[in-house]
Amino acid sequence: QVQLVESGGGLVQAGGSLRLSCAASGLSNSAMGWFRQAPGKEREFVAVISWSGASTYYADSVKGRFTISRDNAKNSVFLQMNNLIPDDTAVYYCAAARGPTYKYGDNYGMRFWGKGTLVTVSS
Repeated sequence: QVQLVESGGGLVQAGGSLRLSCAASGLSNSAMGWFRQAPGKEREFVAVISWSGASTYYADSVKGRFTISRDNAKNSVFLQMNNLIPDDTAVYYCAAARGPTYKYGDNYGMRFWGKGTLVTVSS
């Protein structure tokens, strides 16, 4: 059974930083990613990373501010978020694919989802 458990969300002032973590179990050799859903909006893509970590891809809205990384020895993926802005306020979801690579479209191939962690950025 696949489980993805996010942590690290919270309240931060604009310009601040947060680091989200996602602990995965029940899968291996999977590309992983982060998505987010703001109040009243649809879920949107944030970033993905291949299983090897060699390939990453970001939404334009977070490029240069967020960094996705992973530690395969710990079955974990991280999202370092810097220079946060109020528009980053959302529930952030960890996701995993069935295989080692992501693909463009179709939620970047993600098939498994965590329950989310709330990030609130105050102005």
